[in-house]
Amino acid sequence: MRVFTTIIIGLGVLVALPLAPRAGQEEQFTPEFKEVRSSYDAKHTPKLAAPDSVKRGQWFEVTVTVGAGSAHPSLAEHFVRYIALYKDSAEIARVYLHPVFSYPKAVFTIALDEGGTLRAIAEPTHSAAWEGSKKITVTR
Repeated sequence: MRVFTTIIIGLGVLVALPLAPRAGQEEQFTPEFKEVRSSYDAKHTPKLAAPDSVKRGQWFEVTVTVGAGSAHPSLAEHFVRYIALYKDSAEIARVYLHPVFSYPKAVFTIALDEGGTLRAIAEPTHSAAWEGSKKITVTR
């Protein structure tokens, strides 16, 4: 599978690079906390806006907003740490957000070789990560 990505937020362009976890970081979270929640919650569930079908290799936008019912707060004490986009189980891109100054939304420009499920994972402070998904078809 060949996947391309550019992450655009506001007027700036960011490139997502994999980051290694800090030493000891894994130990601070229990298995229950690290669990991804796929149930619906109006404040935490990521909402994906993308076409249902695209042409193979064609660039298109996927907009992820955290909070399917209303936008998640962006406060110093409670905010969305990151939004990650997956195609099936492969991570395509990830954006890290800053408290107070970042709206809980990211726009990803991607191209796909094959259809599948787009999955958005958003991890707020004070809770485990939440998942939203959308099926996408790729035509020739």
